[in-house]
Amino acid sequence: MDLPVDEWKSYILQKWSSLPKSIQVTICTAETVSDIFLHSSSLLQPEDEMVLKELSRGYLVEKDPDAPLFYKAEGNKKFQEKDYMGATVLYSKGVSHSAPNTEDISLCYANRSAALFHLGQYEACLKDIMRAQMHGYPERLQPKVMLRRAECLVNLGRLQEASQIISDLESNFAAKQTLAASHFEILQRTLYRLKMKVQEKEHLTETFPAALTNVLEDMDLREENEQISSASSSVSLCTDPLKGRHLIATKDILPGELLVKEDAFVSVLNPGELPPLRYGLEGKWDTRIVIGDLYCHRCLKCTLATVPCDGCSYAKYCSQECMQQAWDLYHSTECSLGGLLLTLGVFCHIALRSTLLARFEDVGKVVRMLCDEIGNKDISFPESKNLVQMLSYDLGGESEGNGKTLEPPIPGCDINGKYEHNYNAVFSLLPHTKHHSPEHKFLCALSVSVLCRQLEAPNLQTHTASLKPSQPKAAVVPAVCQELPVWGVAMLRHMLQLQCNAQAVTTMQQTGSEGNIITDSRQVRLATAVFPVVSLLNHSCSPNTSVSFIGTVATIRASQQIGKGQEILHCYGPHESRMGVAERQQKLRSQYFFDCNCLACQNEEHSPAAGPRWEAFCCDRCGELLQGDDVLSCGSASCAESVRRDHLVSRLQDLQKQVAVAQKLLRNGKLGDWHKSATHLQKSLQVVEVRHGPCSVEMGHELFKLAQIFFNGCAVPEALSTAHKAEEVLLVHYGPGNDEVQELQKMKSCLLDLPPFPVGPSV
Repeated sequence: MDLPVDEWKSYILQKWSSLPKSIQVTICTAETVSDIFLHSSSLLQPEDEMVLKELSRGYLVEKDPDAPLFYKAEGNKKFQEKDYMGATVLYSKGVSHSAPNTEDISLCYANRSAALFHLGQYEACLKDIMRAQMHGYPERLQPKVMLRRAECLVNLGRLQEASQIISDLESNFAAKQTLAASHFEILQRTLYRLKMKVQEKEHLTETFPAALTNVLEDMDLREENEQISSASSSVSLCTDPLKGRHLIATKDILPGELLVKEDAFVSVLNPGELPPLRYGLEGKWDTRIVIGDLYCHRCLKCTLATVPCDGCSYAKYCSQECMQQAWDLYHSTECSLGGLLLTLGVFCHIALRSTLLARFEDVGKVVRMLCDEIGNKDISFPESKNLVQMLSYDLGGESEGNGKTLEPPIPGCDINGKYEHNYNAVFSLLPHTKHHSPEHKFLCALSVSVLCRQLEAPNLQTHTASLKPSQPKAAVVPAVCQELPVWGVAMLRHMLQLQCNAQAVTTMQQTGSEGNIITDSRQVRLATAVFPVVSLLNHSCSPNTSVSFIGTVATIRASQQIGKGQEILHCYGPHESRMGVAERQQKLRSQYFFDCNCLACQNEEHSPAAGPRWEAFCCDRCGELLQGDDVLSCGSASCAESVRRDHLVSRLQDLQKQVAVAQKLLRNGKLGDWHKSATHLQKSLQVVEVRHGPCSVEMGHELFKLAQIFFNGCAVPEALSTAHKAEEVLLVHYGPGNDEVQELQKMKSCLLDLPPFPVGPSV
């Protein structure tokens, strides 16, 4: 997914193995990204491009005129089964394959509006009705969607608009009388029902709920940092020969305080782990639901009613506005390269998109940085050199007074020492050229070289210009092509950076069937992104911060108290609660090229007999780790507690069985089982607390489930207490905008407003 598909990796590895030893040595000993790119790209042959082109054909990303009918029929089956969610996604696939202003796209939009109506998505339903009409929805079917529109407006309380539509429909029916008698009777009954519904609502006293708590409270930085964009004034940027760039606290920081709120400089939606579809008689069209069907490809907003790109079937957006922004910024270039980009992987896609976004900053700065990277190679860049000469002062080159070169104090900062959220900061992220294996560098360089060849292709520029002739930013490919060797070096640099600097954007996704009374959720990878400021944080296996995401925005909060002068630390993945020190060290060394020496690693290395905390037993009396083989003794010198290992293993197995029973009871959803479910889940909390800690995000999610059990079981005091604990923990990690936090707040509000319950069995 991040790297190219296995077939291309195998092909390039074989090509590398067949190279003469002298060429391998030349690439292995190359010290700069530009050297690696120039030597590798010279080895690219037409047959290599043909192999990649054939692999790219496995992804159906173009519009297929036969697909809308198939997806509409499949969506209708789901609709008849009352699987409105499944129907919505299938209609969306039909929309994405339809050409604009055709009956196909209008029918798919109209059918999707019906599914959205049944899901209670009335605003989205109205937008789809409007889209169906804009694309030429047949006149004979207009009454059906107009009635649906009126019903949506009634449900939304927009009674005046609904009344006008009903009046217009009555006039049209009376004037034309062209419908079959049976259809006319059905429409008349529906109209009458709607009129009654409007009258009922008009006579009701309008009541409005109390103003909701501003969920964005504390979601913005209280005081933005003057030195680091997107960071709070509570942190400062420092540099050190061993630590490199890092952030420290400028004051005492409390748990839950927002330290960084940064929108991604670039992000690419995760295409999923599904294999590409191969052309053939079976399985030509995909009915599987993947992340790309449910989230906007630009802003990552969850949306059922996606709006497709006019030129391809892959890119989908939450609105026409998002689609246009994506087109103007990068998709006009990417549109015809969809299959190639899916084959080359997310890292290559991000590398291309980063350079495309760089065009919207000062071109002189970009070209200067890239030409500096290439150095004095035997390549002619007349326009680049002119730009460098013209803008040398703006870039901090020649100082006006004394002719001295002004170097920024910290890489990525401007001449005034400010670390901005821009391409300069992205470019300054380390590519770790010397640490990557020769095979990996060759793979990345050849992949970027093929991409550069495609950007040169005349058919790409023709395709781009023909799709959006009215858009001035559509003609961006020629500008990039003029400097392709420069941009190729930039893209290779970004590909090498991403192994250490890419951030997985995650979201909590509900699991289980809709009928479950208790909701469960799991964390899924939504996209891969680059956050220049977040990348400043160093790693710890026991970090003092927690990261969460809202769309493309990352928020970093303190997960514990941080003293003034302490370093702000983030976990790159290997956490002490999930794996032992040896495994963590190996993962960090192989991916990030450093040996971790954080406090958690030091403590575990000094007491190797105990092993990692999450796979050890704790003393019942004092909570310290138990040590030993058959008989375990407390590690605390002041405690003489000891216990046999087999006794503890037996207790743990019994507890795991009880947790399984609790999960089964929850799935059944029977009221009489709430007491048992709560009892078992309370015991499972002990395991979560030992493994992850009392203030961990995992503990927060488990407390949330327990609060739901108490709430549904009408155990008011227990529900209030548990909801409060869960809210406290989740607020530290996510802030007030989190769905579970808001659900807990609603739960508490409801419980506080309830009258006393009759005395009954305690839960």
